[in-house]
Amino acid sequence: MTASTASAADPAASRLVPYITSREGERPDLLLSLRGMRGPDGRLQLGYWDELREDRDLRGVLWGRCSQTIGAGGLPTGRPRWRMVHPSRQRETMQQLRCQVCTQSARTRHGIIFLTGPGEVRSEDAVVRTAQPPVCLEHARLAAEQCPHLAGRPTVFLVHSAPLYGVIGTPYQYGHGGLQALPTTDEALPYGHPSLGWFLASQMVRQLRAYTIISLGDLPDP
Repeated sequence: MTASTASAADPAASRLVPYITSREGERPDLLLSLRGMRGPDGRLQLGYWDELREDRDLRGVLWGRCSQTIGAGGLPTGRPRWRMVHPSRQRETMQQLRCQVCTQSARTRHGIIFLTGPGEVRSEDAVVRTAQPPVCLEHARLAAEQCPHLAGRPTVFLVHSAPLYGVIGTPYQYGHGGLQALPTTDEALPYGHPSLGWFLASQMVRQLRAYTIISLGDLPDP
């Protein structure tokens, strides 16, 4: 599977569109699809009325449903909604450590490449958590050039260990009017947290370990 480009009607038609980018016409499920239900431990938790096995990740956390506009080639279609990430495609690439641009494996003989914005990490000893899936060698430089968040000056990590940490999403509770969404933050909730039973995930987070920080110029050729 390969990455797509923006449509001719888009002013950024020559810009590469990452696989994880949300597209116009892709819409989240309604609040009415959610309910409180008994979990495996007998306690109430958030769920769907018609819940499917794939609605939860490998750690049992519920994920927000969102429609997908997939074309004949298996790639998303439609005008990209820049800066917005499709939850299912983010989860897919992050969980499987695939390139967020083209979905090919991001593993190389040198490590797995992750990119963060300039200045986000100030020390090689820092604890780094990211919701940005990795990139392959072929698309690392292109992603650095075209992603506004990276500003052409990313911090480049060659990573040998990146265990799953948790999820970003929306907490819910029962209120006077029934099921209610609480304010969302960018703070990741770690797997195993007791509040995850009432959490609707939208992005998966990994913690980078055993990494080396390099420059874009130090990346080997694909």
